[in-house]
Amino acid sequence: MRTLIERGCGLDVHQASVVACLLTALGSGRVHKQMRTFDTTTRELLALREWLLSQGCTHAAMESTGVYWKPVYAILEGALELVVANAQHVKKVPGRKTDVKDAEWIADLLCHGLLRASFVPPKPIRELRDLMRYRRKLVESQAAERNRLLKLLETTNIKLSSVATDVFGLSGRLMLHALAQGKATPQEMAELAKGLLRKKIPDLELALEGKLEEHHRFLLALQLRRLQAAEEDLAALEQCIQEKLKPYAEQLALLQEIPGVDWTLAAVIIAELGVDMSVFGSVSGQQRIGRQTQEQSHPQGQCVLEDSPAGGCQRSGQGQGHVPEGQILPAQGPARVQAGRGGHRPQNLGGDLSHAYPASCLR
Repeated sequence: MRTLIERGCGLDVHQASVVACLLTALGSGRVHKQMRTFDTTTRELLALREWLLSQGCTHAAMESTGVYWKPVYAILEGALELVVANAQHVKKVPGRKTDVKDAEWIADLLCHGLLRASFVPPKPIRELRDLMRYRRKLVESQAAERNRLLKLLETTNIKLSSVATDVFGLSGRLMLHALAQGKATPQEMAELAKGLLRKKIPDLELALEGKLEEHHRFLLALQLRRLQAAEEDLAALEQCIQEKLKPYAEQLALLQEIPGVDWTLAAVIIAELGVDMSVFGSVSGQQRIGRQTQEQSHPQGQCVLEDSPAGGCQRSGQGQGHVPEGQILPAQGPARVQAGRGGHRPQNLGGDLSHAYPASCLR
């Protein structure tokens, strides 16, 4: 088989070590092989980069094993042409039993052009992706803490959520803090209501007549502090995200023209997909890849994503409408459409969303 890369290195990446196999084509079908093992500390990875550059290596390939490939990629980025291969494709070949054979096999596939590179976005997009994914975790944590607080209120028979529309609004926060302090009467706490909620003061007096023990007040105060800290962290994080989004202001504005897409969802789209759509190939190519993906699907429901360094997505039976983490779907408009004159309703609005996208996004 023809060798396309004269000096290529295969890297078998683990948590504590990296096994490197450097293959050098000498002509007449002969290949010189060099094996080295490095630790995954920053100093050792820098030594790996210097060794590869001193040997004239031009390309390096590795499997996308968990998150262990990311620091190796960050050190070698810019010095070599890097290929992050889907681990599902490389592991299909039997007979690989040691780290040395793993690295040699990856190097052999690389030099013969048999590895397809997964999509790794540029560094600014990767930074934005990290921020957006952590923002999602903070929002989920904040929602979980609010649910725990509401459960605590129901346990103590405080029916504030039955009267106030937003328990965590201005009026609700004042009452929650008063409950945590345990010094105000239900009538005094009801008088803390603001705006339209003051019309419900009699109902609030009844709703705030619960039975809070000392440990309930301690838990309530603790939960309120955690919510305050989460809100402050979220505000600081969003400020940093806005700074990272400034170079993509035009794309952000175009995406927000799609019905159901606000700035957060637009930022997620940019962070997960980037702004250069040419890396995903043509529509016909994606259809072919989609058919191959269906044919290669695991019998238990694991699907192989060609362009994902993570090695695929897990279908865990959450239901047809479940959207895995990192994937997003824009809103498809209202669920019900009022009938026009004569009782006719528009048909098949959910099947084709091209009418919902601005023309500038469809070019």
